[in-house]
Amino acid sequence: MPDEESLLDLTVRELLDAVAARTSAPGGGGAAALAAALAAALTGMAARFGDGSAAQEADALRARAALLADADAAAYRAYLAAVRLPRDDPSRADAVTVARRDAVGVPAEIGQIAGAVADLAAGIARDGNPNLHGDAVAAIHLAAAAAATAAELVAANDPPDDALASARAVADAARARAAQA
Repeated sequence: MPDEESLLDLTVRELLDAVAARTSAPGGGGAAALAAALAAALTGMAARFGDGSAAQEADALRARAALLADADAAAYRAYLAAVRLPRDDPSRADAVTVARRDAVGVPAEIGQIAGAVADLAAGIARDGNPNLHGDAVAAIHLAAAAAATAAELVAANDPPDDALASARAVADAARARAAQA
């Protein structure tokens, strides 16, 4: 997949092929972002069959999460470029620091969005149209998986302790929502 092509412009088949390809991106971060976006889409749909007040919030979360699929791939490519700089390059240390910050920041944001989707979907599962309860619960489970994946990716990128604790707390809360559903 060319670097400038958005995951959002691929067909589902092309997306699945891109994720399955022997390349480093798209990977777990892109998949987590798209899972969070899909969870938000389900949440929005379920909200529209109830009072609809949560639909706009779900749509905003979906839009934010979807953009992070491409941002994750870009952050990872930047990190790889930074660590591949020659060790004696005076700009290498700063480049790696900045790239690592972004490689932590994007999945951390994916996790935050996924946690918000899980919370929103839980309210719809509880109070929304009972005919859409299963869709709202599916959204909670997708969001919880996205949050857990994002926390693992944050952990893999040698984050500051507070970033890791925050990502894990969001994932734990989303998993708790899923268990309650």
